[in-house]
Amino acid sequence: MPVAPILVTGASGYVGSAVCAALRAEGLDVLGVDRRELPPHHPIGAREFRLCDVADPGALRAAALPSRPAAVVHMAGSIEVATSVRDPLPTYRNNLATMLSVLELAREIGIEAVVFSSSAAVYGTPASTPIPEDAPANPINPYGASKHMGERLLDDAAAYGVRGCSLRYFNAAGASRDGRLGERHDPETHLIPIVLRAGLGTGPPLPVYGHDFPTPDGTAVRDYVHIEDLAWAHALAVGRLLAGETPVAINLGGGVGSSVLEVVTACETALGLPVPRTDAPRRAGDPPILVASIEKARRVLGWRPERSDLRTIVEDAARFERGRGL
Repeated sequence: MPVAPILVTGASGYVGSAVCAALRAEGLDVLGVDRRELPPHHPIGAREFRLCDVADPGALRAAALPSRPAAVVHMAGSIEVATSVRDPLPTYRNNLATMLSVLELAREIGIEAVVFSSSAAVYGTPASTPIPEDAPANPINPYGASKHMGERLLDDAAAYGVRGCSLRYFNAAGASRDGRLGERHDPETHLIPIVLRAGLGTGPPLPVYGHDFPTPDGTAVRDYVHIEDLAWAHALAVGRLLAGETPVAINLGGGVGSSVLEVVTACETALGLPVPRTDAPRRAGDPPILVASIEKARRVLGWRPERSDLRTIVEDAARFERGRGL
């Protein structure tokens, strides 16, 4: 176990908070950095948190250097696909600048282990499902392209002795079992909380984007992975890198696809309420189906999703939504 902490960028975010908690649960010290203040009573799980614009190499160096971290889990960046299509340059600027800043830090102070928050969006529209890690990268939106570029930067940092692991998330979802951590994006862009808020009457009716996808019910199919399962995988990846391994790229999903309408039905069941919805055209950059092959995660990390069935994800998310008094 390293004496130096694990540096987590984007630590105040939804996934970042869960990863900090998972690392702490494994007995690791955690230094969290983010450009956003922590909200009151935030369950970050980091021993220490510092405000920092990760895209600024000098600011990141000043925040991290006193602790000389043993590894980095890099999650800071832009995450919204539709925004990247409408206005691509900020997504490229943020996602590439933060990665360059992390790698400059790693080169300067000799950090050899970097876990990168990548995305299934690197695959674009896959030729077949489930998608293995050796499927061609062919992103169809700027967000996915920026993540693919981030992976390439991490791979090339091997020239400086950096061992990297790119974790390709499918759809992070759900809430912690203690009810303290759930989705609080502003604005909210993830399907499950949007559906739940529509059902609870705390959000507008759900727009269903596209009924003409080549899927069984005509709506887009996605693979959902519980936030606690996702966080645990990061702790496992850090352990592998610190042990001298280089896992490279690994999918993280539940391994099962659910359509938008299946998610709506699951939310209605969890709430005991109907979800009002409206029809809308497809959004640019939306593939019809994204489902992960998770065999590599099982084999290389020893990871398996324990809470990533749709019912558990939705029930945990619904409990969080009701509990936050929206």
